[in-house]
Amino acid sequence: MFTINIYLRFGLIALGLIGGIALTFLKGFGFWYAFPFWLLAIILIIGYVMMGTVQSASMLIQESKFEESKARLGLTFKPNWLYKTYKALYYLLKGSLALNDKDQDEAEIWLQKAQEIELSTDDEKAMVALQLASINANRGKWKAAQMQYRNLKSLNVKTPQIKTQIAEFDKVMKNRGAIKQARRMNRGGMPLKPGGKRRRPKIR
Repeated sequence: MFTINIYLRFGLIALGLIGGIALTFLKGFGFWYAFPFWLLAIILIIGYVMMGTVQSASMLIQESKFEESKARLGLTFKPNWLYKTYKALYYLLKGSLALNDKDQDEAEIWLQKAQEIELSTDDEKAMVALQLASINANRGKWKAAQMQYRNLKSLNVKTPQIKTQIAEFDKVMKNRGAIKQARRMNRGGMPLKPGGKRRRPKIR
C-alpha cells in the first residue's frame, strides 16, 4: 500500500500552506494562482487526520522496530478522529506494542477497543482474538479464553503465520486441564520443574 513518509507529509503541508498564503496576498497573483497549493495542503491534512500514522507504524512493527513504531504512532494527531478502519488498526498496534513490553493490562484495554470497533478483515480480527485469548489463558481465565477461541474458529484466516499461531493455541486449549492442574500444584507451594514434576523436599 502506498504511503507518504510522515515527515515528507509535514513538509508538503507546510509548503502548501506557505505557498497558498503567499500567492493569495501577493500583487499580480491571487486565489486561483494559490489554489493548487491550498488543494495540496488540504488533501494532505485530511489524509493525516483520517489515517494518522497507522500505515507507517505497522510497517515498522513488521521490521521489528518496536520503539520506532511506538514513536511513529505518537505522531497521530487525534486517534478518536481517525477513520473507523484506521482507528481499529491504531488500537490493534497499541495493544501489540504493549504486549511486546509485557504489559498485559494495557494490551487488553487497547485490544478490546479494537475488537469493539470491528476490524475490516478476518486476519486482523483473528490477530485481536488470538492475543486476547492468550492474555486470558495466561491469567487462567479459561471461559474468556474459550469465548475468544470460538471467535477464532469462525474466521477465514489466510495468513500462514496467523494460522500457525492459531494451531499452537489449539494445543493450549486442548491441554488446559493439565495446565490448570499444574498451576494448582504450584500454588500449593510445590514449585514445578520445567519438566512438570514436583520437586521432592530434602530429607534431613
